[in-house]
Formats: sequence, C-alpha cells, structure tokens
Amino acid sequence: NLRTTMQLPNPQLARLESRSIDRNVLAKRRSSRIALKMPIGLAGEDYLKSPFTIPARATNLNRHGATIQLTRKLSVGSILLVRNNRGTQISARIVAQVSAIDGLHCYGIEFLEQAAADNFWGIVFPKA
Repeated sequence: NLRTTMQLPNPQLARLESRSIDRNVLAKRRSSRIALKMPIGLAGEDYLKSPFTIPARATNLNRHGATIQLTRKLSVGSILLVRNNRGTQISARIVAQVSAIDGLHCYGIEFLEQAAADNFWGIVFPKA
C-alpha cells in the first residue's frame, strides 16, 4: 500500500523549490528520453497544499527525470517523492506542466539527488 509505505519529501528539500531554473539549460537535454511507461507512486502536496499519496504513471523516462501523469493538480516548483516498482524512493521537483486534458495532468519532473537517480528506472540509457 503506497499510502502507508511512502514518506513525504524531506522538508529540507523545500528550500530547493525557490531555485530558479535557467531555461537555456533546459533547452539542451542532459540525457536521451526513452518512450516507456512505468507505474510509480507519488507523495507530496497538491496545489491546495493537501497531502496525497497516489499511484501514477511515468513516461518519457530519462536519467534526470520523466514526465508524470496523474489525476491531481500540482504546482510547478513543488517537491514530490517518487517511488518505482522496486520500492526505491527519490525526491523530485516539478519543472513544468506539460498538459491537462480531461482531468489527467502531465508534469515534467527532475530528480534532486542525481547520484541516487542513476539506476532509478532500472534501464540503460543511450549516450546523449
């Protein structure tokens, strides 16, 4: 059960929310995207600051993050805890809202702890 096994993101990571994002850096991809879909668990706070723990889906996986799909509205810049199907958890920041269609919200996320993210998806990425 994701609700009982996931812990909310470390409050010390909240200070990272205010870090500005250099759009020129985002324009150049740091790693290749792989068009796979993976079930994940998410924990955090929605745009109304209500805590949640829900299942979601990750798509367009890369070494540094993914696109996530869920039925909750979130705030760009907020911090989430992402759990993969092997039980590994990692903190991530929402960097962009990709779309919101018929109640399905898609966001781009980046991992905050890159050393811990190296094998988060359990796949090998091609060299960028």
